[in-house]
Amino acid sequence: MQAWGFIWIMLILKIPLFGLLYIVWWAIHEVDDPAEDDGQGGDGGTKVPPRPRLPRRRGPHGDTPPVAPPRVRTSGPPREHESA
Repeated sequence: MQAWGFIWIMLILKIPLFGLLYIVWWAIHEVDDPAEDDGQGGDGGTKVPPRPRLPRRRGPHGDTPPVAPPRVRTSGPPREHESA
């Protein structure tokens, strides 16, 4: 007799599970209503402009960027040009 009780309970407990699966299936296949067109065109200004990308972090702790190297050229007297 206990086997029948176990089978009965297992069948009864499947009903809410199948109901949940049906609701999920129905929600996935639900067709959205087309948005009302106001004739103005565009997207209504809902898009946010993209933010500029931040520079990459340096090192594991975000160290400061390295100092710029010294200039290679040095100022001096102008060269004399040879005329051909």
